Amino acid sequence: MVKFQNVVLFFLLLTVAAPILLYTDSYTSVKTPFSKREFLEDVTALTFNSNENRLNLLHRESPVDVRRGVVGVVYSKLDSDSSIKARDQVSARVLKATDDETQSQTDNTIKQVTDASSEIDKPKVMHASDGNAHNRERMHVQLTQKTSGKVDEQETKGSGAEKESGNVRIPDAQVRHLKDQLIRAKVYLSLPAAKANAHFVRELRLRIKEVQRLVVDVAKDSDLPKNAIETLKAMEQTLAKGKEIQDDCSTVVKKLRAMLHSAEEQLRVHKKQAMFLTQLTAKTIPKGLHCLPLRLTTDYYALNSSEQQFPNQEKLEDNQLYHYALFSDNVLATSVVVNSAITNAKHPSKHVFHIVTDRLNYAAMRMWFLDNPPGKATIQVQNVEEFTWLNSSYSPVLKQLSSRSMIDYYFRAHHANSDTNLKFRNPKYLSILNHLRFYLPEIFPKLSKVLFLDDDIVVQKDLSGLWSVDLKGNVNGAVETCGESFHRFDRYLNFSNPLISKNFDPRACGWAYGMNVFDLDEWKRQNITEVYHRWQNLNQDRDLWKLGTLPPGLITFWKRTYPLDRKWHVLGLGYNPSVNQRDIERAAVVHYNGNLKPWLEIGIPKYRGLWSKHVDYQHVYLRECNINP
Repeated sequence: MVKFQNVVLFFLLLTVAAPILLYTDSYTSVKTPFSKREFLEDVTALTFNSNENRLNLLHRESPVDVRRGVVGVVYSKLDSDSSIKARDQVSARVLKATDDETQSQTDNTIKQVTDASSEIDKPKVMHASDGNAHNRERMHVQLTQKTSGKVDEQETKGSGAEKESGNVRIPDAQVRHLKDQLIRAKVYLSLPAAKANAHFVRELRLRIKEVQRLVVDVAKDSDLPKNAIETLKAMEQTLAKGKEIQDDCSTVVKKLRAMLHSAEEQLRVHKKQAMFLTQLTAKTIPKGLHCLPLRLTTDYYALNSSEQQFPNQEKLEDNQLYHYALFSDNVLATSVVVNSAITNAKHPSKHVFHIVTDRLNYAAMRMWFLDNPPGKATIQVQNVEEFTWLNSSYSPVLKQLSSRSMIDYYFRAHHANSDTNLKFRNPKYLSILNHLRFYLPEIFPKLSKVLFLDDDIVVQKDLSGLWSVDLKGNVNGAVETCGESFHRFDRYLNFSNPLISKNFDPRACGWAYGMNVFDLDEWKRQNITEVYHRWQNLNQDRDLWKLGTLPPGLITFWKRTYPLDRKWHVLGLGYNPSVNQRDIERAAVVHYNGNLKPWLEIGIPKYRGLWSKHVDYQHVYLRECNINP
């Protein structure tokens, strides 16, 4: 009897304990060493009946929508604290993006969960359906990580804040964001569906005015007022309403394409206008530079004859000294060339500057250097009108420049044969001062070597070493400029003409005027002036080259030019804002060739200091003429 009772008691205990043991074993087989919070996060990723959506009461964007940036774009325009009350649909997306952000911040935890799950798979025997579900779970975790990364990236772009994770900060992101909002707002204003909603149109126009007041003349985030964030958010909420009103994406795309086409057309027109205005500014004398020679001329003729003379005139023909030739009608520019050269000269008393100008600026040029003598250096100022030997019977170019056909060709836009290139509408191309460089032996008959300088250069180092350069029988020493394709011969000469194509190489390397060493003895020996005259006579119909001095210079000194080291002469400061700074610092001479001269308002600002430091803006003449840096 007792034995029978023990058997009954055993089966009773078995029926009670068996379920407990089975439940405990099942629990321990899936238990992980992670916290309750991590376990719950993992549960939300479980799937049911092959549905890969997370267990979330809010609607989740599809992976396609996430890749298109829908969630990121909406979230990037709102605060990360999710405290803004927006419309239901926008709020749902913000909450979803915030949930993804939380996951991106716990990437390491997710990785641990997935790694631990893979370890649990090994000892545990799972059914095929369970394995598929587990694989889908892991794929979902990976997709969530990628999505979180995209949302974080969009948030960084929208807010402009620098992320601690090391993402690159976009400069002035708020300003760009506001301007982008203006474009989107204008699109909505032009769409029929939005126009039909008068309340929305009034609200959107109000937001546009608010944003326009913020971004006018603002280029940096630091310049924005404190209420910029609130204005940005208000505009974003209004744009969200517009998106609900106009849900036809094809209409928006068509409008954006039309706006893009219109913007491109406006850009083309503005570029053409800018080119015209730049050319106009380049040939226009600023008011201050027009005032300066007038004041100087008045004071010059108030001097007696003895006060009008320069000292040290006995040095003008001494070949043991360093002689410079400058041909200019710009008093201030010429003074910068002389001042910069003397400042950097090792022995200023050995330097002689020969300046040739026109009749209108002759008195002003003399008065400037009489009032501002260049230290121990010697100055000579000559008037080109006094060169009696330079006349149309001797110089073909002078005859051509004074002809009516030449003037009409380049300066009458309505003329049938006029040139459409605006750069030729510059008076310098019809000035004989621009062509005096081809008559150096006639101007300085007793000198053996001369350094020719343009008036738009600045000297940064001592140039006396150029007189000791062996030109190896050549006449001209110059820096070559064939680093770019447009500085070769075919850029300047008409190789469709047989005279050009038979005598010159179209790919030959060009060189630069602006700082050139000329051996005048070799010039006379090779009769260079006659070579120049011969080619000028052949170009009476302007078929070989257009106006200018470089094309005939390339022809005249063909195979007679010695290439100097590039450190002597760096060009491009008058048109190229990207000249290598190291090249500028090492250069003996920097050249502002181009239209953006440093004495004009259109000059490149970062290069102007190299020029303006040689100008005394406190000088009485400059103050009276209102010439400022």
